[in-house]
Amino acid sequence: IEIATDDWNDYEWSWGFQSLPVLAKPPQHSSTLECAFAEWISSNDETIAEMRRLEEENNRLFIEAYGLADELTPDVPIEQITLTVNAAYRYPGTRKRILTEMERSQRFRADTMTELISYAIGCMMGRFSLDEPGFVYAHTGHTGFDMGRYHSFPADDDGVVPLTDTDWFDDDAANRLVEFVSVAWDTAHLDANLKFLADTLSPNKNESSRDTIRRYLCDSFFKDHLQTYKKRPIYWLFSSGKQKGFQCLVYVHRYNEGTLARMRSEYVIPLLGKMAARLEKLQGDIQVATSTAHQRSLEKERVKLDKQHVEVLAFDE
Repeated sequence: IEIATDDWNDYEWSWGFQSLPVLAKPPQHSSTLECAFAEWISSNDETIAEMRRLEEENNRLFIEAYGLADELTPDVPIEQITLTVNAAYRYPGTRKRILTEMERSQRFRADTMTELISYAIGCMMGRFSLDEPGFVYAHTGHTGFDMGRYHSFPADDDGVVPLTDTDWFDDDAANRLVEFVSVAWDTAHLDANLKFLADTLSPNKNESSRDTIRRYLCDSFFKDHLQTYKKRPIYWLFSSGKQKGFQCLVYVHRYNEGTLARMRSEYVIPLLGKMAARLEKLQGDIQVATSTAHQRSLEKERVKLDKQHVEVLAFDE
């Protein structure tokens, strides 16, 4: 019972959630994300083995008590150890195709990294804190919110976090996630940690780790969030439309009568100015481009940005 309870509480959808297991040890013990993940996998293996031993011992006792030794075996297949940290149980595959151990391991690592991103977003919003276990703020209307409970990694001032495919804001989700990783683990290994994280997010060819993370946050995070919380999101997505000129997350517990006005004044209006300036610069760069390929690349960027600019103008209205 203790093993099953602890397993359930290792995930943020549990009311008993305290912190991510990969963050359980201080940075000096696991200076890299890869080391922390490997330590957690080792701990999981021990937990799964102990759960299996207990279940098989229970089976043996019942078999002996009812004289069924000739009919039953106490053995329990690894796929039937019902723990979330057990990849063999969590990813059974389909009737047509059973996943290999390597595929299960890859799925588990990928899901763990998206869970890490979700927790980091929670720390940005103030739902969680690197300085305290469990839920730190989950009240109503931003009332009673105490910034003093977030020393290691400060929470966002207003619970509004932009998700954009371009680095327009210093405090957008992508930049703050990089900051989170630099705080949670030794900053000397930041690039290696970001690569370990990004490698599970389906990176594009020749794409930097930071760009992969930004693309995931812009295109996929909210879809995963909806799935995690069974279509009852705790971070609401505000979007200008299909061009994704402007997107942001708002923490439902900090949403109040001033949220939309602040979103507009702090992000939407400044973004329109930045987009207009960038469009003007692109137009000049296109005219002086020294190669056709470079000119086409700039023109492609200009067309995309122009569509986003028009969309954000309508969103502002």
